[in-house]
Amino acid sequence: MGMRSIYRKIAKQNGVSVKEVKDEMQKALDDAWNNPDKSADVRFNQMKISFNGEKPSVDEFIRYCSAEIKNK
Repeated sequence: MGMRSIYRKIAKQNGVSVKEVKDEMQKALDDAWNNPDKSADVRFNQMKISFNGEKPSVDEFIRYCSAEIKNK
């Protein structure tokens, strides 16, 4: 399933637009990434997602999670 299909399916299930889905997912990632009270384990795992230390996009995060699931 492609990224576009994933977003459409989530949007349809929740009665919202694809843009709303992506915006809300990005807000959640931003909040998690910018949380000043995160543990060392959380920081370590965030660095695994984004090698350059920057906050990932929603697409990057989903691709990372998908690859992790496939590797298990």
